[in-house]
Amino acid sequence: MSKSKTQSTSRSYRRVAAAVDAVCAVAADYDATTLDEVVAAISLERKREIEITSAPLGPGVCGQRRFYPERDIIVLADALPSRDHTLAHELGHIVFDHEGAPAVETTLEVSDDLIAYMLSQRAHAQIVDDGADDLAEWEAETFAAMLMTRLRVFNNRGAGVSVLRFDEALG
Repeated sequence: MSKSKTQSTSRSYRRVAAAVDAVCAVAADYDATTLDEVVAAISLERKREIEITSAPLGPGVCGQRRFYPERDIIVLADALPSRDHTLAHELGHIVFDHEGAPAVETTLEVSDDLIAYMLSQRAHAQIVDDGADDLAEWEAETFAAMLMTRLRVFNNRGAGVSVLRFDEALG
């Protein structure tokens, strides 16, 4: 059974929105407007490397966060329908400091429900309220959706960093 370092035991959109706000503030400080640049900015801010790589993963597994003493690695499946969304989801696990399950367990214990979850664009609204792992997945999925929305908005409104600063000022 895996554990999560998540402090909260219930879903909180405010908690996720606050995390997205914090990530966007860091992004603005580093002039980061793409998701890859945001990941690099978070890495610099935390003073802990976040490496992004791709590899063949088990059926239904789109991405994994791998924690090592000196760095984090985000592994993305070789062929993804939405690379950025999966990357944002895995970044959410890092931001919330979710422990998750060891990679071997994750790839061996893939269920039909998990595959359906990973393929669903509305997955964050369909997760059941029972346990830290479900909460961790809900937080990461909600974080990804909110962050991707913010990135789309400020990249479509002109100079990304100035929009980030404007949004930050408005709260």
